Amino acid sequence: MMSVPTMNFALAAPEIFLLVMTCVIMMVDLFSAAENRAGRLFFLTIFTLVLVAVSLYYPLAPARYAFNNMFVVDGMAVILKTAIALAVAMVIIYSRAYLAARNMFTGEFILLILFATLGMMVMVSANHFVALYLGLELLALASYAMVALNRDSVTSSEAAMKYFVLGSMASGLLLYGLSMIYGATGSLDVATVARVIEASRANDPLITFGLVFVVAGLAFKIGAVPFHMWMPDVYQGAPTAMTLFIGSAPKIAAFGFIMRILADSMGAAVGDWQSMLVILSVLSLALGNIVAIAQTNLKRMLAYSAISHMGFMLLGILAGTKNGYSAGMFYVISYALMTLASFGMIMLLSRAGFEADNLDDFKGLNQRSPWYAFLMLIVMFSMAGIPPFLGFWAKLTVLEGVLNAGYTWLVVFAVLMSVIGAFYYLRIVKLMYFDAPIDTSPIVAGADFRGLLSINALALLVLGLFPGILMTACLNAIQRSL
Repeated sequence: MMSVPTMNFALAAPEIFLLVMTCVIMMVDLFSAAENRAGRLFFLTIFTLVLVAVSLYYPLAPARYAFNNMFVVDGMAVILKTAIALAVAMVIIYSRAYLAARNMFTGEFILLILFATLGMMVMVSANHFVALYLGLELLALASYAMVALNRDSVTSSEAAMKYFVLGSMASGLLLYGLSMIYGATGSLDVATVARVIEASRANDPLITFGLVFVVAGLAFKIGAVPFHMWMPDVYQGAPTAMTLFIGSAPKIAAFGFIMRILADSMGAAVGDWQSMLVILSVLSLALGNIVAIAQTNLKRMLAYSAISHMGFMLLGILAGTKNGYSAGMFYVISYALMTLASFGMIMLLSRAGFEADNLDDFKGLNQRSPWYAFLMLIVMFSMAGIPPFLGFWAKLTVLEGVLNAGYTWLVVFAVLMSVIGAFYYLRIVKLMYFDAPIDTSPIVAGADFRGLLSINALALLVLGLFPGILMTACLNAIQRSL
């Protein structure tokens, strides 16, 4: 029987608080009058997420374990969970007006996004394959439902079906792979699996075979080529608020998930999964950047852009070093910030009955609002990796990690793909500053939206000028976690 001291509930206090508050918000949604409901839900949700982010602060100490070593709190978990909580809070602030105009800012949306957040936090802190899988499925099921929330939209329903079918296939592949690794090692505990693989079984064919399925499942979840087919359709078909969520916080959680499985438990088999990640990253960088050029829908273009960015994140992981891992972590947090700002701009220009999701909708934005055009310019330059913006340092640190790992040809290829990718980002800048506006309606947004969007975009410039703050935090976290 499990003894009480091994449980250590205090380490999971942020997750427990989030679950309790989710139940409270469910009750508030049920018993509140219709005219007060939206405001109360919004306030309680933001309060919960900010408090969760604050409660996550721990001095960077050695890893601590709870629930009989199934749950770990280390430097990586703290930073990633903080980033997830703040990213979700930003998603809700950006989405409020957009969803309210479409009668979709409901208790269902709030509950689904909070359960998804709980799933992501479990994914990041899981130290056991079962806990990892439970966190993943909690996130996945909530995400499927969110995409399908707009029941009257045919495109949303179609996107949800594709997302559900392919997501379920990915979960199956992952589970199959993990079961093979269990068969080879006799354990589902991350530390035990790592010890067995390091001791004697690094070249076990069963482990290698299981790894193929695990990596395929992970690639499906992050949308890496050739398992990317769901991303463009889901990004374009889902309501923009749901696309914003899918494109930001889950990517951070996915990085933590990949690190727990590949780096923590199968670090000794790095030679096997390294070669697989090389193929995935090369294909993702090539297809994502080249196909994005042909897109006229901005959300679809950002989907292919996300595929290429996931290729960059995988470059950091495949380096197989602490510097590489910290570069991947730095990259995925930077990417989440850029995604939040880009989709925030789309929702800013959208209104009831109009989706500003085509490239032409950004024509002449400088004439309509020079400030918002400037913010979008920062976001696009950062995504393109142009100095001195944050995206440049994110790409540079990843390329440095890959170069130190001895993959010179991969660095050259990634730089070439980045140059190609810069074209479709700069095209948006050209449309904003040099074309006449098609839509001349006034841009209306709440003070909280405008303020947060400005801070979000300017953060890409400020953190680009002082990248050492975030870089050092990521490096220290990884060094204390592995």
